[in-house]
Amino acid sequence: MSQWSQVQQLEIKFLEQVDQFYDDNFPMEIRHLLAQWIESQDWEAAANNEAMAMILLQNLIIQVDEQLDRVSQEKNLLLIHNLKRVRKLLQGKYHGNPMHIAVIISNCLREERRILAAASMPVQGPLEKSLQNSVVSERQRNVEHKVSAIKNSAQMTDQDVKYLEDLQEEFDFRYKTIQSLEQNDKNSALIKQEMLALQAMLNTLDYKRKEVLSKIGRVIHEIDMLMSNMLTEELLDWKRRQQIACIGGPLHGGLDQLQNCFTLLAESLFQVRRQLEKLDELLTRLTYDGDPIPVQRPQLLEKVNFLLYNLFRNSFVVERQPCMPTHPQRPMVLKTLIQFTVKLRLLIKLPELNYQIRVKATIDKNVSTVSNRRFVLCGTHVKAMNMDESANGSLSVEFRHLQPKEMKTSAGSKGNEGPHMVTEELHSISFETQVCLYGLTINLETSSLPVVMISNVSQLPNAWASIIWYNLSTNDPQNLSFFNNPPAATLSQLLEVLSWQFSSYVGRGLNSEQLNMLAEKLTGQQISYNDYQLSWAKFCKEHLPGKTFTFWVWLEAILDLIKKHILPLWIDGYVMGFVSKEKERILLKDKTPGTFLLRFSESNLGGITFTWVDQLENGDVTFHSVEPYNKGRLSALPFADILRDYKVIMADNVPENPLKYLYPDIPKDKAFGKHYSCQPNEVSKPSDGGGKGYVPSVFIPVSKILNDSTEPHSPSDLLPMSPSVYAVLREHLSPTAIETAVS
Repeated sequence: MSQWSQVQQLEIKFLEQVDQFYDDNFPMEIRHLLAQWIESQDWEAAANNEAMAMILLQNLIIQVDEQLDRVSQEKNLLLIHNLKRVRKLLQGKYHGNPMHIAVIISNCLREERRILAAASMPVQGPLEKSLQNSVVSERQRNVEHKVSAIKNSAQMTDQDVKYLEDLQEEFDFRYKTIQSLEQNDKNSALIKQEMLALQAMLNTLDYKRKEVLSKIGRVIHEIDMLMSNMLTEELLDWKRRQQIACIGGPLHGGLDQLQNCFTLLAESLFQVRRQLEKLDELLTRLTYDGDPIPVQRPQLLEKVNFLLYNLFRNSFVVERQPCMPTHPQRPMVLKTLIQFTVKLRLLIKLPELNYQIRVKATIDKNVSTVSNRRFVLCGTHVKAMNMDESANGSLSVEFRHLQPKEMKTSAGSKGNEGPHMVTEELHSISFETQVCLYGLTINLETSSLPVVMISNVSQLPNAWASIIWYNLSTNDPQNLSFFNNPPAATLSQLLEVLSWQFSSYVGRGLNSEQLNMLAEKLTGQQISYNDYQLSWAKFCKEHLPGKTFTFWVWLEAILDLIKKHILPLWIDGYVMGFVSKEKERILLKDKTPGTFLLRFSESNLGGITFTWVDQLENGDVTFHSVEPYNKGRLSALPFADILRDYKVIMADNVPENPLKYLYPDIPKDKAFGKHYSCQPNEVSKPSDGGGKGYVPSVFIPVSKILNDSTEPHSPSDLLPMSPSVYAVLREHLSPTAIETAVS
C-alpha cells in the first residue's frame, strides 16, 4: 500500500494535520494524482543536488502533462484548470531553484510519515498534547473573531466621520450665508430663527465629535487589549510550536492566520489614524469653546502610533530557522564556510511595502557568547522583502547564500576548545530593517533561535543534541548562556522527542515498549518516568556504564544505521530494535523454534543483530545471537539478503538456515520477501555468463556453532557461491541435498 493510501485512511484529526502543510507550494491534487511516482523518487537526495533536482522537476512536469492529457480526454474542466495552474507554477516558481521543490516535497513526505507514526502510537505524548490543546484552538477562533469585529468597527466609524464632515460642511455653508447678509437683514425674525437652527446644528456637531472620538477610543482600546493579551499569546504559542517542529515535532502551522490578524489590525490602526487626521482637518475649519478634538485627538494619535510601533515590531518573525540544505532535518546546526538558508516574514502584508524593506543579517550582534570564538557572515547579507517569492504572497525574504566564517583570535589562530565546549556554544543570527510608511519610521529587529557553530561534520551529532535539549527545555528565544547551567529535562518529554527523531528522520516513531527500554538505558533502572528528571550530562556527556560512548552517540549511530542500511525494514515495523537481552529471551522462550527478532546492539555502535530460539533434544530451550552487523558489513550485503541466506553449520557440518519466523509468528519470507535484492529463482543461469568471462558470485553469511557453545561464531566469513551454481542446485536437488552440497 502506498504511503498516500495509508494517509487517506487516517482519522479526521490526523487528516487535518496533513491538510495544514499542503498549499500552493505543492498542491495536494498533484500529491494525489502522482502518489506512487512521487514516493518512488529520492527527493531528499535531490534537495542537496541541483542537477538531480532539475531532472526530477522536469520529470514532474512531464508527469503533470501526462495527467493533463488524460483529464482532457475525460473533459474534466475543473481538473484541467487546476493542472494547468500547477504546471505554470512549477515552471515559473521552481525553474530557477529546483532544489526548493525537492525540499518541499521531501518535507511533506517526511511529515506524512511522522503523522502515520503518530497515528499508530497508542497515546499522544505530553508535548504533542499541549500543542493541540482545545483551549489554544478556542483562543485562535476568538482572536480571529475579535479582529474581524474591530475591522468592522473601524469601518463603521469611517461612516460616522463622513457624516460629521457633511454636517460640518452644511453648517459652514449656512453660517457663511448669514455672515454675508447686510446688518439690517440680520435683525429679521427669519434670520433669528436661522441662528437658532445653527446653534442646534452646532450642538449636534459637538455631540457627533464627542461620539466619533469615543468610538475611535473604543476601537483603540479593543486593539490594545487584543494585542496585549490574546494576540501576544498566539504569537508566543506559534514560536513555541516552531521550536518543537524544529526538533522533529508536529509541523507548525498558523502563521498565515496570524498574518491575517496582524494585517487587519494594521489596516484598522491606519484607518483610525486617517480618521484622526480628518478630525484635525475639520478642527482647522471650525472650533469652539469646549471642542473635544484639540483635547482628545493628540492622546489618541499618540496611542495609535504606539500600537503601530509594537504591532510592526512583533510582526517581524523568522519564518524558517537557519538550516544547511545538506542537513534539512538538523536545523540550527551550521558549519563554517557551508551555505545555509533562513527565511523571514513581516506579518503585516501591505502592498505599499513590497520591495521597500531591506533586511540586513548579522551574527552575534550586541551579545556576548560563552566562548572566544567569533564569526562573520559571508555572502549576500542584505536583501529586500517582497511578495513575489512566496506562493501565498506573503511579504518575506529568504537568504540562501549566507556562510558563517570563523574569525581568527588576536593570537592569530582560531579558538581551540574541547568538543563538548564547541557544541554547547550558542550563537545568534540577527536581522534588522526599517519601515517608513505614512510618515512613520519604525526600526525592526529579530533573531533566530540559538544556533550551534561547528567546523567539522563529526561535531554534528553532539551539536544536534544541544539543539534538542535547548528547545525542549526552554521557550526563551535568546538564552545564549543556557549551557552554563543546563536544566534537567522531564524524561517523559525527552522520550517523546526521541521518538520524533525516528519518525521525522527514518519514517517510524517508537512505541511504548521501545521507549521503556530507552528509559531503562538512561536511568539504569525500571521506573515510572512521568516525573523523572534527567540531567544533560546523563543524556549527552557521561559514558554509559561499562561503555566508551554516551547514550546520545549510541542512539545517533542507530539512526544512521537505519537511514543508510535498513530503512524499508524499519518503516515496515519489522525491527523491534530496542529490547534488552533479558526481555528478548522472555519474548522468545515460548515461541516455535526458529522464531527470531531483530535488535540493536547495546555494546557496538551502529550494530544490529538477530536472536533466535532453538530447542535441544532434551527439550531445553536455547538462544543464539549472532555477532552484530555494522555499516561496513551491511554495505557489502543487504540485511534482508543476510536474513534470507544466513546459514549455521552445526557440529555435524550440515549448514541450515535457522531463521523461520519473525517474532511473534510471521513467516520470514512473508516479512522480508519484498526487500530481497533478488529472488533465489531469479539468480542467473550458467549460460548468462559473467562480466569479462567471470561467473558472477553471491555471498552467503555462515556461522558455526560448536557443541559446547550457544553463540554463533562471527558472521564475517561470507562464503562465495555463484548464482548459476545456486540456481542449478535448486533445480535438480532437494533443499536437504543443497545444504549438504554447500558444506
